[in-house]
Amino acid sequence: MAIKVGIAPDSWGVWFPEHEKQTPWYRCMDEMKVAGYDGVELGPWGYFPNKNPILKNALGARGLSLVAGTVGGDFLDGASIDAMCQTIDDIAVLLKDFDEAKYIVLLPAMYTDLETGEPVCDPNLTDAQWATYCKNVQRAADRVASHGLVGVFHPHVDCHVQTEAQIERLLDDTDVMLCFDTGHHVYGGGEPVSFYRKHADRIPYIHLKDCDLAVKAKMDANRWSFAKAVTEDIMVEPGKGSIDFAEMHQALEENGYDGWVVVEQDLFPVKSFDVPLPIAQRGRENLAKSGF
Repeated sequence: MAIKVGIAPDSWGVWFPEHEKQTPWYRCMDEMKVAGYDGVELGPWGYFPNKNPILKNALGARGLSLVAGTVGGDFLDGASIDAMCQTIDDIAVLLKDFDEAKYIVLLPAMYTDLETGEPVCDPNLTDAQWATYCKNVQRAADRVASHGLVGVFHPHVDCHVQTEAQIERLLDDTDVMLCFDTGHHVYGGGEPVSFYRKHADRIPYIHLKDCDLAVKAKMDANRWSFAKAVTEDIMVEPGKGSIDFAEMHQALEENGYDGWVVVEQDLFPVKSFDVPLPIAQRGRENLAKSGF
């Protein structure tokens, strides 16, 4: 059994394929290795080079493994899932050249505007809408499986699957696996270690993220958007927030977890391109103290 630690471009303030406020991809990739990580996620499709041999050479030159891709979509909208499935096909073609890359993370659309925090749809689903949501999550996961990979659904801040009850309902109504994000889980009011122990058989892939609940309380009191809360450091490097990562590591070992855990820290927009590296280094050092 081996637990290997990677990191995602999110930790360099990357939320979009292109944005002037995001760290250039080559600097991000350089600093991932300098910070002490062995593997990376693709992040938003199109941020890192998405053709080989360009990507393979860039990662190989830095001694990094590619471990997963990511795709997002609105699981209430059939047209969005059509586009999502096409992107899944494109990602799968890229991943076949990387032995460690077994997963595609399925990111749901948020029911609030990312920047303003204003509702863009009802946070509560009817039974019919829930059935549609589950059908489309399953469809996306099945599309990934058709390529010999595993589609892992990512419960997320301000999406229709966020709380423990919502996640368990999804697990009951589909056979999808989870990308279990510890920080989003705490944000949604859950307890990540006990939830992982309960559902370890459905969690083959994990994002390690920490959440500052004091900032969450301020967010709720002031009705901040998630984007505003990110600028107030609601998501912090592992070891600086509310999660006991030593206990999390113990739970993983007890359940024979064998594979990658990927660090994420929401930083968009970074105040300076010099900000992410020392944060990523501290996070890696903190995780090492917890056994990772």
